[in-house]
Amino acid sequence: MISAVNICKTFRLYNSPSDRLKEIFLGSKHHRDFCALRGISFQIEPGEVLGIIGQNGAGKSTILKILTGVLIPNSGTIHVEGRITGLLELGTGFNSELTGLRNIYLNGILLGMSQGEIQAKLDRITSFSELGDFLGQQLKTYSTGMVMRLAFSIAIHADPQAFVVDEAFSVGDAYFQQKCMKKIREFKERGGMIAFVSHDLNAVKVLCDKAILLDHGLVVDEGTPEKVVKTYNFLLARKGMGEDLRCCGNEARSNGYGSYKVEINSVRMLDEHGSDTEIFTAGAPCTIEIGLKATDAVDGVTVGILMRDRFGQDIFGTNTFTLRIPIELQEGEIIQVKYIMDELNLGCGKYTLTVAAHRDLVHINECYEWVDEIKSFEVVVDPACLFIGIARLKPRVQLERRFADSPIPG
Repeated sequence: MISAVNICKTFRLYNSPSDRLKEIFLGSKHHRDFCALRGISFQIEPGEVLGIIGQNGAGKSTILKILTGVLIPNSGTIHVEGRITGLLELGTGFNSELTGLRNIYLNGILLGMSQGEIQAKLDRITSFSELGDFLGQQLKTYSTGMVMRLAFSIAIHADPQAFVVDEAFSVGDAYFQQKCMKKIREFKERGGMIAFVSHDLNAVKVLCDKAILLDHGLVVDEGTPEKVVKTYNFLLARKGMGEDLRCCGNEARSNGYGSYKVEINSVRMLDEHGSDTEIFTAGAPCTIEIGLKATDAVDGVTVGILMRDRFGQDIFGTNTFTLRIPIELQEGEIIQVKYIMDELNLGCGKYTLTVAAHRDLVHINECYEWVDEIKSFEVVVDPACLFIGIARLKPRVQLERRFADSPIPG
């Protein structure tokens, strides 16, 4: 188990290097204190993944550095059962003048592996990294993606009981990202503990069992990844608008927020006959009808929809801004916006619908109302058109026949 109890961390900030010397030799204070973490507590059980999200400077990386022993907290206690490894800033524990092969030994020793242990695992590390002949080159010739490959390969083969990841996958190619994700899932299934920091909210929702949201060194929300991501989106919107933002403007809904200059009064999902339904056949028509009322005059309104699957991953989203449909509303005006889809070409499964009214392209600029999961619906298969996956692409199949000794047409 990983346990963090009431962790606090303060850094001293100096205006110049000379201020450090003045403080040492003169005894007078020439720094200001910056509190990066303020009483952080959490637990990670075996086989559990904790997602840590927040804006830049919220304290996420500081938490991971304390977990791995790179930093010492000013107060509080940390307990980690077994060896802990992971990916912090790229290049940590490496020497850019050494070859990739020599850095495997250097970094492995820093992670607590013996020389014999590294030698026994060398083939597995090099094979997983897929760096080939580049392992004989100096690390300073590597791209950031190549450094990430080497760092992850060493860390995951150190057989840790706990693993931390700090946004390192953002520099890797899609193939190796998926390879790493598969390895992390295997590690989790074996009872490993993972602290996962990422700005990829979909990855947090899919990979993590629970999450915490940090803001200015404080835990402002914790719980399921879906719940914490919603709170994070609210904080981003509030940052863009100042404090003129409220949660739960409609007492019937607990998952909305906004300034409510424009209110979402109704949302309906209609089939091809115009009837309300929660079940659609893949490829059948679907209309999303959104009713809005302006409580204030607004000269720019964007109305958007977002569909998510049962894991909380964004499947499809669009809005009237990207579709170049300008909307202006007078105070008290009521309108309906309809998204008419001739074919709902989603894969079979359960989905949720999120709707929003805001200004410009994204809700961060000014959010009038955002309501998560206002509707749930299901897509079922059409027996006449069976397929697998998340999208019904309707390919045309063409056959061309000829014998091996026939000339190629054209």
